[in-house]
Amino acid sequence: MFIIYFIIILIIPLWAQMRVRGAYKKYSKVASSSAMTGREVARRILDSNGLYDVSVEETRGMLSDHYDPRSKVVRLSTNNYHGHSVAAAAIAAHEVGHAIQDQQAYAFLRFRHALVPVANIGSNFSWILILIGFLLGASNFVLLGIIFMAAAVLFQFVTLPVEFNASSRAMDEVVSLGIIRNDEERETKKVLNAAALTYVAAAAVAVLELLRLIMIYTGMQRNE
Repeated sequence: MFIIYFIIILIIPLWAQMRVRGAYKKYSKVASSSAMTGREVARRILDSNGLYDVSVEETRGMLSDHYDPRSKVVRLSTNNYHGHSVAAAAIAAHEVGHAIQDQQAYAFLRFRHALVPVANIGSNFSWILILIGFLLGASNFVLLGIIFMAAAVLFQFVTLPVEFNASSRAMDEVVSLGIIRNDEERETKKVLNAAALTYVAAAAVAVLELLRLIMIYTGMQRNE
């Protein structure tokens, strides 16, 4: 039973990663009708929303694109920064979506930022406490570890509306500004939806792990 469980939690994120990489590989070969690079797409959307103070920079790595709220920078991986593809436009627009969220003090984004230190502590210490609890047969340590892990799981769940909302904003912007046209809307949505799957998969695995540990804890309680 445990073997099947571990296979499942390994397959879910791998499947999500394959989906996003597959969609990205496919649509990174499809040139957008606007012929704008990812950098130009990001700059166009930022300027149209009055975000002149947010800069766009190139960063290393594959799909390492992100928005840094502390430095007010949209960082795009090399292929997306220079690329003219539908995929580059979609990802650039998505990251700018986070910058717009930041500008408008989007509630879930603010909540996620507030959870970062708690989630980091939960991720780093939960398994240490749980392992101590298992070794000593002390259910109180296991319970404390579960509480810390629950904070990390909450962070995963709060991330979902943040990411979906950024994608929704991205679609609205690229359509209204004429960056994509006609069939490109469907293709752009496929890239954004595939990327969202990675966050859904991470949240699903986190919940499964939390539920498994809760079941183990209740079993320990019955045996004490």
